[in-house]
Amino acid sequence: MPSLLAEYLPIVIFMAIAAGLAVAFIGGSWLAGRQRPDPEKLSPYECGFDTFSDARREFDVRFYLVALLFIIFDLEVAFLFPWAISLKEVGAFGFWSMIVFLGVLTVGFAYEWGKGALEWE
Repeated sequence: MPSLLAEYLPIVIFMAIAAGLAVAFIGGSWLAGRQRPDPEKLSPYECGFDTFSDARREFDVRFYLVALLFIIFDLEVAFLFPWAISLKEVGAFGFWSMIVFLGVLTVGFAYEWGKGALEWE
């Protein structure tokens, strides 16, 4: 049992060093930084807009469409890296499966572009 626990020692050391560095960086930033905030710095903000009174105000649906498109294409890249690395092992079926996947995403992107979801006023 002790030898099994000894295998986790490098992970524990790594986590301790990471936690120590995080505390050191935050503490150093706090010590070196200026601690005199002005009223502009303390004012609330959201996405660069001027503040508004009601937090339940409706937002344009294009904010959400752009966020969804970002997530979709971010996930596409997450799938492309492992596929590209293991391309020899997956063979022709894996290649054509990814081509179909990319085709579906391309059709969706073309549809969004055609509908004007990416146009901003």
